[in-house]
Amino acid sequence: MKSYRSAMGKTIDMGALAAKNEDVRAVGNSKLNARGDTIDATGKVIKPVTAKVNEMYANTVGNRSAHARRRPTQEVKKSEIIPDLTEFEREIEDSQEEDIEVEKIKQAEIEKTTKKESKK
Repeated sequence: MKSYRSAMGKTIDMGALAAKNEDVRAVGNSKLNARGDTIDATGKVIKPVTAKVNEMYANTVGNRSAHARRRPTQEVKKSEIIPDLTEFEREIEDSQEEDIEVEKIKQAEIEKTTKKESKK
């Protein structure tokens, strides 16, 4: 933190002062120490500030979105994806998939021939 100069000319390092007095009870009617932990009448920490921050974050963001989880992928049947298609439309869908597979095979063959030509 920044160093300040008092009216009497003394230099005060606010960061060092705050670090030195972390466990001291804060002034006022709140039951906190300088760090922000909730304390009891004797000065023992009841709830640390990190637990309070985590709790507030979970309340704000929500548990599901705060903790992203990967779900296992489930195989879905084609009939479940496109149940409203006619027989003709299903044949077209199947032929498109076959065309995609053929194009992949052609691309693989082209890559093989280009590798052979580049070796020569």
